[in-house]
Amino acid sequence: MKNLFILLLILFLGITSCNKNFLEIKPLDEISSTDVFSNSDLAKAYINGIYLNLTKNLQKRMKAVYCDEAHRRDDNSTLNFNRCLITADGIPSWGLENWQSLYKNIRACNVFLDEIGEAKFDKDKLIGEVKFLRAYLYFCLARLYGGVPIISKSYQLTDDLKAPRDSYANVIKFIVDECDAAASVLPLVQEGIDNGRATKGAAMALKARALLYAASDLYNTNVFPGYAKPELIGYTDGNRSDRWKAARDAAKAVIDMNLYRLYKENPSPGDNIVQNYIDIFIKKQTEEDIWVRFETPNTTGGDQNLAMMNGPNGYDAEGNNAPSGNLIDAFEMKDGTKFSWNNPAHASLPYTDREPRFYANILYEGAKWQTRPAFSIGLDPIGIVHVGYYETWDAAANKIVIVPGIDSRNSPFNPFNSGQTLYLDRKMVDESVAPTYDPGKWQAVSWRYFRYAEVLLNYAEACIELGEDAEARKYINMVRDRAGLPDVTESGSALKARYRNERRIELMYEDHRFFDVRRWVIGPEGYGSFYKANVTYKLLPDKTTAKVPTVFHEILEERAWINKAYFFPILRDEMNKNDKLIQNPDY
Repeated sequence: MKNLFILLLILFLGITSCNKNFLEIKPLDEISSTDVFSNSDLAKAYINGIYLNLTKNLQKRMKAVYCDEAHRRDDNSTLNFNRCLITADGIPSWGLENWQSLYKNIRACNVFLDEIGEAKFDKDKLIGEVKFLRAYLYFCLARLYGGVPIISKSYQLTDDLKAPRDSYANVIKFIVDECDAAASVLPLVQEGIDNGRATKGAAMALKARALLYAASDLYNTNVFPGYAKPELIGYTDGNRSDRWKAARDAAKAVIDMNLYRLYKENPSPGDNIVQNYIDIFIKKQTEEDIWVRFETPNTTGGDQNLAMMNGPNGYDAEGNNAPSGNLIDAFEMKDGTKFSWNNPAHASLPYTDREPRFYANILYEGAKWQTRPAFSIGLDPIGIVHVGYYETWDAAANKIVIVPGIDSRNSPFNPFNSGQTLYLDRKMVDESVAPTYDPGKWQAVSWRYFRYAEVLLNYAEACIELGEDAEARKYINMVRDRAGLPDVTESGSALKARYRNERRIELMYEDHRFFDVRRWVIGPEGYGSFYKANVTYKLLPDKTTAKVPTVFHEILEERAWINKAYFFPILRDEMNKNDKLIQNPDY
């Protein structure tokens, strides 16, 4: 335990400033748990360690590749997961939270709350932070496993470490109670070096999200009729309408704080709506952010190297997390109509006249991006993405020759470094930062755990489920207005479909689609045929190459859905450690 405190202190020294009292503490090798919890700076350093251990999904395998949002360039690492080949012996978990790591962090929270009681400094705010963090960790567990053991104290060696799973309803109640307790003592804003720590709004936003999940189909319908312990994976009594009302009211409470607003929420004629949306994720912080994790560019981990991880091959980038054709098709036309490959006008120019967020989020054949590096600028002096293929005429050989684009998988550069969907991720990637393996030149991108647009959509979803369509449209249209799109006018099931598509686009790559597919019980939709583009510049009758590509929509791979994947299994090692645990259905 002593080493843990020393490590946390070192981390603290690296990310915050020191005051006189802090400088006068004991040498590192003399710090005890008593010292930590009797000194406000050390106590804050301890909490910093909990923050640092939270998952932020800016990795080579973002959560998007574990659903129908994206494709990993070497899909062998994710294909088994996406075919639901998940067992209690192993889960491909790069970028995914897991039972062990979440409970490890919960234990750190419990230790803090048990030990801080005798502290003489003002500790209410710090206690609020830890209660919020513990609530967030339990929410992460609940959305993966359902009901889990609620451990609210730090165990001693003499304690019985085997705890049974609590019901899903009890876990949600625990999360809500923790959020309420945290919100009652946390400040509206955290300033200075405390910016990025939990606030009242963060606690309220977490409560709203947890209650939205709790009211959703997965936890309120009999997906597993033969399961002996249904209370572990959902509600078995109570009024579902009341749960939707609780979710609605919790989201509305965040809105009524009047503390947050959409970034550039009312664009004027002539505003660059595309750039406005890009800026939400490139700026360190905006008025839309509720809880954000900040980073510095000179980091030692690869998760800030976004231009390198996701950029085009011809920039010496890797092309990870490539958007799926399924996601591309979900982006509307700029007039708000649905894109369709069956529409000849759409199919002939699929990247023309799409809605602004398409251009903000996606790199596609012909998209303008960065100036090329020295090794490839001769092949593309103006910085246009070339993921397609060119038919050219070889007169000497009297045959057609296929020339791959410099950003394709068969380019003259690294053939491994390219997404297979022929799309690349632009969201969260700072175009001014060139792909590089030099950590000192990586972008400092903030990871947004909660932002205001999600709260508006959460509120709208609850309103739809309660039959309050006019109210739902109002808040959906606030998000669409910022995106430069016409208002939705539908009602009933049609409005629900428009809402779900709007949520898919607005919250792309922000760790929502993975869970939305599950809580809406639409696994077969999210894990069916997975699409890519086929882009070819055809040879014309005069033996010249067309200037406009022919684009086809085709299947890249077939995925599969098995209902057991609505929940994660508790790994066999954990089951063996604790014989009081009951496994999730069908594992």
